[in-house]
Amino acid sequence: MSMAKQNEIEEKNEEKSQNSGHPDDFQVSGPRNLSTPNWREIIRSSWKDENYKRAVMACFIQAAYLLELDRQEKREGDAALAPKWWKPFKYKVVEELVDERDESIFGARLEWDRYAAFSDLLVVRPSKAPKAIIALRGTLLRAATIKRDIQDDLRILTMEDLSGSCRFHKTLEAVRTAVKKYGSSEVCIAGHSLGAGLALQVGKALTVEGIFVESHLFNPPSVSLPMGLRSIGDKFGLLWNAVKGMTRAIIPSKKKGNKELAGLDKQLEEGAEEDSVNICQQIQKWVPHLYVNNSDYICCYYSDSCKKRKNCDGDEEKSMEAMPEVSGMERVAAKLYVISKGPMKFSEAHGIQQWWSYESELQMVLNGGKLIQQQLGSFIQRSHLKTALGS
Repeated sequence: MSMAKQNEIEEKNEEKSQNSGHPDDFQVSGPRNLSTPNWREIIRSSWKDENYKRAVMACFIQAAYLLELDRQEKREGDAALAPKWWKPFKYKVVEELVDERDESIFGARLEWDRYAAFSDLLVVRPSKAPKAIIALRGTLLRAATIKRDIQDDLRILTMEDLSGSCRFHKTLEAVRTAVKKYGSSEVCIAGHSLGAGLALQVGKALTVEGIFVESHLFNPPSVSLPMGLRSIGDKFGLLWNAVKGMTRAIIPSKKKGNKELAGLDKQLEEGAEEDSVNICQQIQKWVPHLYVNNSDYICCYYSDSCKKRKNCDGDEEKSMEAMPEVSGMERVAAKLYVISKGPMKFSEAHGIQQWWSYESELQMVLNGGKLIQQQLGSFIQRSHLKTALGS
């Protein structure tokens, strides 16, 4: 063996040894009490446990973060940290989701790795284990990614809409590909922070197409709620008046024209109401899982609508604020989990690590909320406006 080849091998072994003690190494910061799949999973699947599923989803999101960090720091092969976060669970990355604006990796599509599973005598996929998972990272405050990440953060903050981002379309296409291959019941989407906001909007868009995928949203952004936004009715009223104003400008204002205009207005209103009912009925079939920490000011407003009140017997019980009314929409279903015992500092409360930790105690606070209703309502408004404008 040549001296140069030997030196190269020694350098790789040294780098691998250094990474084994890296703060982001799976063995250092990964879950401690999480079992990895083995032949016993055939009899009793860990995936039936909601806590196990939550922890694994969080690990896959951490892998999405590390895919980009590995790229930036040029870690490859055995030195890469990201694979260590999916391999223990017998999954593999089949597609990296790349932002064409800066070439950064913002997510990944993972699939069940039956060959890796077979090596551990796991001859069949455990019950409830999805065949495909789309994992989306949040904001990375690194020079290579901060510009585009913050740009999409601002889209959520100011417009509550990521449909103008290339990440939205890339993610939507990745989910559609997985659904076409395996069926919607075998596909999950998971995201953290910005990635959770992206997953939420992709999930809403898919419901209109009649596609319902299991969604796990960690620390989803909700900071737009307290910023003086108008109610759903007010916002939609402004948009609707604008549409009707454009219609009047096009149609002549003669007597006969006025009758035609009145008829057109009625048709548009009836059509909008019918579309609203159809969209709402589709959205109500989708039940995302939201995970929040009240010490995280970015997502804590999701649980604000759950307040304590006293019933007739004087005992405290939980109730929800009145929802803004949206035509055809009943209470929106969602599983909202709040950490009752966990990190209190913002840097930790907004982190992904808390979600695979068994030291964190969660409780399901409510099945629906004002902000959830508002988020879905804003999607309905945009759908109405596009329909009315014929786009």
